[in-house]
Amino acid sequence: MRISHARLAPVVAAVTTLAAAVVVTPLVAGPAAAAQGCQVDYRPNVWPGGFTATVRVAPGDTALNGWTVTWTYAGDQRITGAWNAVVTQSGATVTARNAAWNGSVPAGGATEFGVQGAVGPAAPAPTGFTLNGVPCNGAPPGPTTAPPSPSGSPTTSPSPTTSPSPTVSPTTSPSPTTSPSPTGPPPAGCAGAVLCDGFENQTRSTPSGDWTVAHPDCAGTGAAAVDTATAHTGSRSVRIDGGGGYCNHVFVRANRDLSAVGAVRYGRLWVRHTTALPADHVTVLAMTDAADGNRDLRMGGQNGALQWNRASDDATLPEQSPAGVALSVPLPTGRWSCVEFMVDGSTGQLRTWLDGAAVAGLTADGVPTHDVDGQWYGRTWRPRLTDLKIGWESYGGAADTLWFDDVALGATRIGC
Repeated sequence: MRISHARLAPVVAAVTTLAAAVVVTPLVAGPAAAAQGCQVDYRPNVWPGGFTATVRVAPGDTALNGWTVTWTYAGDQRITGAWNAVVTQSGATVTARNAAWNGSVPAGGATEFGVQGAVGPAAPAPTGFTLNGVPCNGAPPGPTTAPPSPSGSPTTSPSPTTSPSPTVSPTTSPSPTTSPSPTGPPPAGCAGAVLCDGFENQTRSTPSGDWTVAHPDCAGTGAAAVDTATAHTGSRSVRIDGGGGYCNHVFVRANRDLSAVGAVRYGRLWVRHTTALPADHVTVLAMTDAADGNRDLRMGGQNGALQWNRASDDATLPEQSPAGVALSVPLPTGRWSCVEFMVDGSTGQLRTWLDGAAVAGLTADGVPTHDVDGQWYGRTWRPRLTDLKIGWESYGGAADTLWFDDVALGATRIGC
């Protein structure tokens, strides 16, 4: 059976002027009581002239029934769009209020929303996070006051008509910058991982033992080898020489029994490649989905940015619109990058991180959002993933050389 192609034309350049912000009435009457011990985790992706950020709100030991988060930008960031929250900005102060569907957060739980914006040369990390008027992230308590009333216009979810996005170009978009998470980085290493392999036990020129070289459908010029000249750690990696065209697909597939991972699967891999992601659809990671006719869930790229793709129906995450693609990021060339993902089969949710920073466009949070996961949730999705394959598939003429190292898979986040 031939793998279906993503037959989507390259995205045209996004418009360069911002539409006027739409005034939106907050969806809740007001926040619940202030929360002690709260944490607000702000995870940005920054490129010249613009940024997105995923904001995770954890109230600690106090349940919420409505929330308001505030912070202060030390640079010249300006919010132009938001999703899963009603966001306003007055000067350097940003206020985010819950949407209609995510105001209730249990004690010990968390919720996430995102923002998109424009930025000049300076983009330092924001400070002064509060939740319902109470300082978060270990800041000393201050007088409990009501959150500032909005004096700016709330922004709405990015869309091609309400919040134009920066032009996406595989040749000009650099890798995102990251800042440390206020709650601390995820654990490093491979503690608890079912699969953790730096390929140091590969003694042959071709991957063997824990890995099998596979050519889906037909074998062409694509090849996999053990490389002793380029590695992230140690002295070995797997090199993929990926050719353009259908028959040049090549993967190395993990032979390890991955059944112990369970419904929630976290993955981590370090990858280095030589050629920017093309406008055509390509794949660098694939996992068989037993709940989707044994078709692959694929991570790769299109229109110069990272994307997820379902082989069964060619649904993409994010949607391949200018605003959707702008919420993803390129995969940097010429250096090692840490790619992490989480797939929750029980809820049909998906998360993606690049170099420790969450990628807004590669997030399926269970609530369809235009330009992001609206197409993804066109049908019920409850994946049951059974394997792990890394390599190269090209559905056009694009070719690339890639190296993979320090690959891990487990039931909890492994970190970079």
